[in-house]
Amino acid sequence: MVIRKPTRTISGVSPIAVMLPPRACRKGACLYCPSLNAPQSYTPESPAVLRASKLNYDAFEQVKARINAFKIMGHPTDKVELIIMGGTFLDYPVDFQYKFVKDCYDALNGKKSKDLAHAKKINEKAKNRCVALCIETRPDVCGDEEIKRILEFGATRVELGVQVLDDKIYGLIKRRHSVQDVVDATKKLKNNGFKVGFHLMPGLPGSSLKKDLKLFQKVFSDEDFRPDQIKIYPTQVLKGAKLEKIYYRGGYEPYKEEELIQLLLNLKLMVPKYCRIMRIMREIPPAFLVAGTKRIDLRKVLLEELERRKKKCNCIRCREIGFVRRDSRKDIDNRIKLKRIDYKASGSKEIFLEFVNKNDVLFGLCRLRIVGSGKSKFMFVRELHVYGKELKLSEKGKEKHSQHIGLGKKLMKEAEKIAKKEKCSEIKVISGIGVREYYSSKLGYKLVEPYMVKKI
Repeated sequence: MVIRKPTRTISGVSPIAVMLPPRACRKGACLYCPSLNAPQSYTPESPAVLRASKLNYDAFEQVKARINAFKIMGHPTDKVELIIMGGTFLDYPVDFQYKFVKDCYDALNGKKSKDLAHAKKINEKAKNRCVALCIETRPDVCGDEEIKRILEFGATRVELGVQVLDDKIYGLIKRRHSVQDVVDATKKLKNNGFKVGFHLMPGLPGSSLKKDLKLFQKVFSDEDFRPDQIKIYPTQVLKGAKLEKIYYRGGYEPYKEEELIQLLLNLKLMVPKYCRIMRIMREIPPAFLVAGTKRIDLRKVLLEELERRKKKCNCIRCREIGFVRRDSRKDIDNRIKLKRIDYKASGSKEIFLEFVNKNDVLFGLCRLRIVGSGKSKFMFVRELHVYGKELKLSEKGKEKHSQHIGLGKKLMKEAEKIAKKEKCSEIKVISGIGVREYYSSKLGYKLVEPYMVKKI
């Protein structure tokens, strides 16, 4: 019997989270972070931790187990998005990092390889291909050496633990980095082609509803930031965190639920169309939650409230075809058109292309960045994504607008037209290892490590 959970692959990929083994943060735990026998910022009973600990945090076994779970649920695993979670991965010993990533590829390939380069080469044509690799890190552990290393890993997305854009609050919560570190890391990552995500935490000690609203607005109004995606984790008091003692002494009080809901509604309405709200709330086991909201269905609550107020969130997730179809919020009009949004971010021009219908439902997108000037000017394709449920690589699209009907090619053709108009010398694509064959065989790009490249 197949038990299918449609949401798992509703965005067109199979996400597989791989948990790092517990290791104390080199700079010390922040006030809100629990220090327990678990990966940093997690609890021993978090679902992902329970799965990983049973497998002794072995990367190969974790990926293998998740692939089997997807198959049991009836999902294809041709296009896998790997997410390495559980701490500042780039702070682990370098040899460990290479082995961990290699083990992930080996599990996807179904066989052991002699080294990382060999594992990546196999994965280009494997049954389970890594189409995207996400790494989480701190803004101050994201320098040139770290970026060079994660490009070698085949990473395409980096999530930064930003939390809040305020140096005074950073001091209060013992964060031990600055807003300038966020600015620098964001720019370096984008200038190397990465898609960039921010983790944001409203309700931290030293903040307020008014301040959180202002600081969140800064995330998108200030050109130094403007991430491609965000995760919103309202502050909660957890067992094992230093904040727990402060709370019991009366030195901290989390937002009331109605205050938090109103704040999050305001935040959602600020998010531009080029950004995706990946997640709202973390799944904290009740036994470890001391204070703060217990509603893990906050996203659903917010969507219902927005509908009641006849307003809508414009983020990518709220507009993508799979979720709109699942929630039946409106009839799906399959007549689509190409739209373009230009904006400046981190010192360069960004161009966001999207296929949408008259109701602004999103079918596919392409994220471009112009880098350099004169003869050294080129264009990055930082993201290419066609939405809808994941199809097997050998499967043809049956619906008018879905994967495998040419939307990706059309977006890339438009990107190449823009590159010519912008007088770029070449296009560089930060491609997942498992997508390299698509760019080479279907679009005429060549591998010039670590990017897929085409001269213009």
